[in-house]
Amino acid sequence: MIDMKSGAPARSYVMTKRAQSAAATAERILDAAAGEFEDGTPIAGITLEAVAARAGVSVQTVLRRFGDKDGLFAASAERQAARVAAERDPAVAGDLAGAVVNLAGHYERDGRLALRLLAEESSSPFMAAVTGAGRAFHRSWCERVFAPFLDGLEGAGRRRRLAQIVAVCDVYVWKLLRLDAGLSSQAYREALLELLEPLTRRP
Repeated sequence: MIDMKSGAPARSYVMTKRAQSAAATAERILDAAAGEFEDGTPIAGITLEAVAARAGVSVQTVLRRFGDKDGLFAASAERQAARVAAERDPAVAGDLAGAVVNLAGHYERDGRLALRLLAEESSSPFMAAVTGAGRAFHRSWCERVFAPFLDGLEGAGRRRRLAQIVAVCDVYVWKLLRLDAGLSSQAYREALLELLEPLTRRP
């Protein structure tokens, strides 16, 4: 109901619609930036003009929302990191089969993108920071999810076992098994279980 005297609800409605519209525009711009990268354009070659055209907005709109190209890429990386966390955080500590399903599903969605990011880290300080953060997240995820299997291990033995788990769960192992060897997604999950099971036996 609109208060005809104050008009406050009407103003609130307008502000909400504006905020929703601005948020939707920002998402389109971020989608456009990600699309340019996923289509094969190196990060150094992505232009604000191309992103704006793909998003259906002006370059000035991109600049108003993100400040500059670095701001746009930072926001894009932050959004992707949040998505990865949302996908992988539901994995339950100690549930080996569930962890494999979680990880395999993530790689099916984002594995190729992760490989593209890694391919550019040596030539882009920005990308190196992104992939560094990704490695840190992956390690912390492994340490949390496999924590019950690390109980009883200490010092160098624990560090070695965690390093083994981190390596087996890495996206490059997914690439070797799923893309290079041509295993199906189901076969990759089975292979990953077989690789992890000896590492998850109680000490």
